[in-house]
Amino acid sequence: MSVLQIDRHESIAVLTFNDPERRNVVSSEMNKELLAAFDELEPDENIKAVVLTGSGAAFCAGAVLDDLLEAGEAKGGSLPDIYAGFLRVAHSPLAIVAAVNGPAVGAGMNMVLACDLVIAGKSAKFDTRFLDIGIHPGGGHTWRLRNISDLATAKAMVLFGQILDGQEAAKRGIAWECVEDSDLLETAISYAERAAEFPKDVFAITKKTMHETAAVTESVQSVELELAPQQWTMQQPAFVNMVARLKERIEKKD
Repeated sequence: MSVLQIDRHESIAVLTFNDPERRNVVSSEMNKELLAAFDELEPDENIKAVVLTGSGAAFCAGAVLDDLLEAGEAKGGSLPDIYAGFLRVAHSPLAIVAAVNGPAVGAGMNMVLACDLVIAGKSAKFDTRFLDIGIHPGGGHTWRLRNISDLATAKAMVLFGQILDGQEAAKRGIAWECVEDSDLLETAISYAERAAEFPKDVFAITKKTMHETAAVTESVQSVELELAPQQWTMQQPAFVNMVARLKERIEKKD
């Protein structure tokens, strides 16, 4: 049985972690199917955005404990295999929205942090969990959490074991919005649909630039990084067509 369900809604793909009996753990099967899904979806010109969610009570319960033990015996050599799924999500040029329906724990929290936008349900829980099992955070967890939220929140969660619900996660910047569980998927899809209105290549290059400018310390550096991609987009047919439509709407108002 597949542990990842794929449903297409026009330009949106909803990927549902479908291993509820194991609380949607980051298993080798899950990673394999997730990588295959992105291999299929990214080059598809009809697909512009992805919504990630979980089946059952959990979003994603983290890594399989036996896999972590095996990685320890291998002196960490197999850890990149555990990271593969959420790192693919983080590096995807598509618009990625997380619809967090329940606990996101450890590597499951990494999956959340890899997304571009996070919508939390009232049942969502955000739990780093690493130190609770005597393991150092991995997969870029400390960097992403600190940069998405702030250092105080990252320390409270990682070093002091604080677990956030959906409302608190929204206050801390980890989630964009917290909604009723019954509205979660519909809300996440609506955000994905908004991103899907933009030209796919323009969205991708803008997302790439935002990742690059996150590392700069001076605004002048961001000006330099933005110049070439902005010039490129202005040479594309989409720019000319979209400006023409905007001018037409303005003229109609006048």
